[in-house]
Amino acid sequence: MVFESLSEKLQNALGKLREKGKLSEKDVDIAMREVRLALLEADVNFKVVRNFIKSVKERSIGKEVMESLTPGQQVIKIVNEELTKLMGEEQSQIEFSPAPPTVILMCGLQGAGKTTTSGKLAYNLKKQNKRPLLVACDIHRPAAIRQLEVVGEKVDVPVFSMGTNHRAVDIAKAALAHGKKQGNDIIIIDTAGRLHIDEELMEEIQEIYEGVNPNEILLVL
Repeated sequence: MVFESLSEKLQNALGKLREKGKLSEKDVDIAMREVRLALLEADVNFKVVRNFIKSVKERSIGKEVMESLTPGQQVIKIVNEELTKLMGEEQSQIEFSPAPPTVILMCGLQGAGKTTTSGKLAYNLKKQNKRPLLVACDIHRPAAIRQLEVVGEKVDVPVFSMGTNHRAVDIAKAALAHGKKQGNDIIIIDTAGRLHIDEELMEEIQEIYEGVNPNEILLVL
């Protein structure tokens, strides 16, 4: 939803340039103001936005662009290239274990969206003909377990849970054994939100890590 809204705003901002046969620095400035506003409204860090706009503008007012037969298209191309560079030029893929199951450990701050991301990840992997299992390892909030169960129901992916009366590492180990028995080739472990200064919770995530030896650790921010 955020990307759709941002995409629409960027298209509106840059669409006016496409129609122009000749560009001035003022035209570029006006378009960049709209692009800057669209990025800030999408919660992009203001320093990132500032550097992005600076790079785009420096390239856009160059002689090669200004004297081009399609200067508007050239600016749009520059924006696309700079956005690609900003988001990451290489696509990152989940590294699947040669001997299933692949264990994915989800971690991050409380409220960052780990549970929702776990569900989306499970859904996308299921579309790739994988058999994911979601694991409820947030034993500190009973509502978190129910939340994962609801997410699992929505994406039609099973959820392994042992409630809040067991250690998180024991739940993770039991889920791994359960997943192997049920033929699940992806185990996604949803953990409690934690800050690095909370020693008890940091020890807990370390125990889970050592207990199940995950193939991937995804930090949700």
